[in-house]
Amino acid sequence: MKVLQINKYHYVKGGTETVFFSTIRLLEKKGHEVHRFCLKDANNLPCNDEIYFVDYPEMSSVGFFQKFKNSLSFFYNRDSKRKIEQLIKDVKPDIAHIHLLFNGISVSILPVLKKYNIPVVMSVHDYRLICPAYLFLDGDNQMCERCYRKTYLNCIRYKCHNKSRFSSAMLALDMYFRNIFFPVSKYVNQFIFVSRFTYSKHLSFNKVFLEKGCVLPNFIDNISTHSNKLYPEEKYYLYYGRLSREKGLLTLIRACQKLNVKLKIAGKGPLFESKDNIDANVELLGFKSGEELYELVKNAYFVVVPSEWYETFGLTVIESLFLGTPVIGAKIGAIPELIEDNKDGFLFEPGNMENLSQTIIKANSLSSEEYLRMSESALLKSQLYSDSFLYYNDLMKIYEKAITGCQNSHLIHEKN
Repeated sequence: MKVLQINKYHYVKGGTETVFFSTIRLLEKKGHEVHRFCLKDANNLPCNDEIYFVDYPEMSSVGFFQKFKNSLSFFYNRDSKRKIEQLIKDVKPDIAHIHLLFNGISVSILPVLKKYNIPVVMSVHDYRLICPAYLFLDGDNQMCERCYRKTYLNCIRYKCHNKSRFSSAMLALDMYFRNIFFPVSKYVNQFIFVSRFTYSKHLSFNKVFLEKGCVLPNFIDNISTHSNKLYPEEKYYLYYGRLSREKGLLTLIRACQKLNVKLKIAGKGPLFESKDNIDANVELLGFKSGEELYELVKNAYFVVVPSEWYETFGLTVIESLFLGTPVIGAKIGAIPELIEDNKDGFLFEPGNMENLSQTIIKANSLSSEEYLRMSESALLKSQLYSDSFLYYNDLMKIYEKAITGCQNSHLIHEKN
């Protein structure tokens, strides 16, 4: 089968890209021919398909004039439309699998895929289909579902994206544009939701996902170490990932500073551009990856995932459990689906510094025997998310269902 994988970025920027590349590796390992369609970027990994990649700047990294100049392509990118049509003519893919599409590649490619009768699967990694700012957070970092009835002007009113009226307006207008002219559900044959929570949340906004949606949790394939863990020599807590407002880092730092426990933070993002007001027990490590990151995770006492948004899945949780490191996670979004409280980790109320402090105290009080039992449970849990054979079989069933749906749709169209 020739599979076209579509994603905005062709480098690992976050969890979406981790899944994007894992899926490509798995498909290629199983003998499928995989092609990619992404944006051009200096950070991109080498790729034979880059001649088809779209030249469009990251809007968050350019000035106002450039934003204004590229604003029409933000909603409907004609270059994307032209490039993907050429790719389809040259490659003739059997199916397209979309990961991250909006605000770069844009919906302009959807009618092209439909024109050539390419079945389309979309993995839903965030809430862009139902929330303009895609985090369900307003400008004050408070949980927000004001756009429930497609009243996207709320995004502008409450400056939901980076407290910026301009960028919030762009995202709100993009939602209106998509819903009116290119409703995504019209062009996608199957939606993959990575957790029960995200599926349920999308269903509460739009019942179309009941017919076209299914749940397939992410899997991990790029961690080399999987063995029993020893009791850590250095008792430190670890956060790793994107350093951004929705991740609950300020709550975690306040809790660790109050208790004077060692906290290491690995990652990059808009937070902590300076180290002001950071105590000595909090260590900012910068971005880490590969074996260096795995050693940090494997040797940590606990990994902490203090999210304050509806986390869609939580690859950080699974990667940590896979290395035998139990996790303290916020009781929000999909995180409770991954952590069994008091067995392979602990749960706490999101944004509640006192509750997180009490949870850290509970973790600190574990005997070495209790801790190692928790570590063994973590390893056992992780096996559910590292079985590529089961994941591949489920993915193929979804692909086949999308192909059947596309064929039926085409037949109905011909009859009419």
